[in-house]
Amino acid sequence: GKIYHMNLLLSAPSLNVYEQMALDECLVRTRPDDITLRFYRWTDSPAVTFGYSQFAHEVQKTLAARAFWGPYARRPTGGGVVFHQSDLTFSLVFVSAERPSDIYKKFHHFILAELAARGINSMSFNKALPASAYAPSVNHTASACFINPVENDLLSADGQKILGGAIRRFGQTVLYQGSLQVPDGRENPLYKNAVIGAVRSFLGADLRPCGASAALISSARRLADEQYKTLAWTEKF
Repeated sequence: GKIYHMNLLLSAPSLNVYEQMALDECLVRTRPDDITLRFYRWTDSPAVTFGYSQFAHEVQKTLAARAFWGPYARRPTGGGVVFHQSDLTFSLVFVSAERPSDIYKKFHHFILAELAARGINSMSFNKALPASAYAPSVNHTASACFINPVENDLLSADGQKILGGAIRRFGQTVLYQGSLQVPDGRENPLYKNAVIGAVRSFLGADLRPCGASAALISSARRLADEQYKTLAWTEKF
């Protein structure tokens, strides 16, 4: 018979950008068989995350060009530079054997449908792009996620990219980190509810609300100190 693992809507205290990345990795490592959806609560805003494979010096150039001098962290997932200012930032950990591109397409399709059900019109970007569009670096500049959409990102009615995400597989466990970039993304419960609805449909999960344990938060803080905040990680490439 099927083993039912936990599926959780996890709430954690406000964390900084390094701790957010670390907590997502801790969830993969400590709960690899569970479904866990988590909406970030931020201590430092604005903050920036950038893709695992991006070059630090190019990211720094991109940030300087935008006159951004706040904290920035290398993600465990791919993708480009993402500014976290008023966005609804969230992560989803679950088991899947599917290819990341198929997961991305399906999950975003469900979010699109849930937004539409709440009167928010968005559309899926479905132009096939050359492989270079997915490169972490373009012409020696770190690609910025929300400037150039890639396939199956969601766009607003006026063509602005509003949803992008990045995926990394750890064996059978998948970590998806997403950013819904709308002005009231963090305040308006409509957006959270759309994502929760999408996860329920996508994974058939009921998502029981649950607070993060003190042990989990302290292990995330430790991993942030030992890895995500370090120069060795930030300037890995």
